[in-house]
Amino acid sequence: MASAALLLCLSLLLPPAWAAVSREEAASIAQRIAPGRVLDVERGLHVDNRIVWRIKVLTSAGEVRVVVLDAETGRAR
Repeated sequence: MASAALLLCLSLLLPPAWAAVSREEAASIAQRIAPGRVLDVERGLHVDNRIVWRIKVLTSAGEVRVVVLDAETGRAR
């Protein structure tokens, strides 16, 4: 039981080998959607329990935009 819990915790910390869209690809897609400087890229769960990338982009207008992409398809949410 303890080993199952440990494996679950480790799987959440490891990079998503199964994700079709890598962290770098997500940043690139987000820059096409909201041109600017990428500040942060985080993996997380969306409200429908799908894995997503949340990318914070600083636009040329000085605004911080958050782009949410499906980690499997790369489509904006």
